[in-house]
Amino acid sequence: MNFDFNYLLILLLFSFLGYLIGSIPFGLILTKMSGLGDIRDIGSGNIGATNVLRTGNKKIAFLTLILDGSKGALALFLLTSILTNTSIFSIYNFELIMSVVAISSVLGHCFPIWLNFKGGKGVATGFGTILFINLLVGIAALMIWFLIAKLFKISSMSALVAYFLIPFLMTFNSMENYFIIASIFISSICWFQHRENIKRLLNRTEPKI
Repeated sequence: MNFDFNYLLILLLFSFLGYLIGSIPFGLILTKMSGLGDIRDIGSGNIGATNVLRTGNKKIAFLTLILDGSKGALALFLLTSILTNTSIFSIYNFELIMSVVAISSVLGHCFPIWLNFKGGKGVATGFGTILFINLLVGIAALMIWFLIAKLFKISSMSALVAYFLIPFLMTFNSMENYFIIASIFISSICWFQHRENIKRLLNRTEPKI
């Protein structure tokens, strides 16, 4: 088996692009621009939409949610726009490259280099990647997230349940193996980032929305 250095270079290049896009801290940027202070000094210190909501500004929290979600989709959109117009699309495994970029964008959001690798929990950015890869699975996951949040009023629980089910939804929808593996990685990242929330859920001390 011959080692394809060009393939590795392409994977690394687009992974880096996905990471950079994912690492844009919209929650931090928007709260500072709105005069709400440094989001890292508020609530849990997380830069995601749930913590932005703790500022009391629902519009900024919603905008953060949309922009964080768009990061994952944007990374994959740029990838497909570039690759479909080149010979790379027909030479290399496109699904593998997409999967790696999807994971990289979520890692960028969770561990941004600009913030000493202390970012968000990957919920919105992960949803953005899943919606781009498979719209039906993404919508189903969002519906699960919304229903659990509506019933129990606990944001972390709704995210954990949705991300636990996403790999199964991808499998039942007969997706490519690379996409299923990517969804497992993304779900694992999300669960890892919620480890403190899981402890509070088990202790029944997790705050409600």
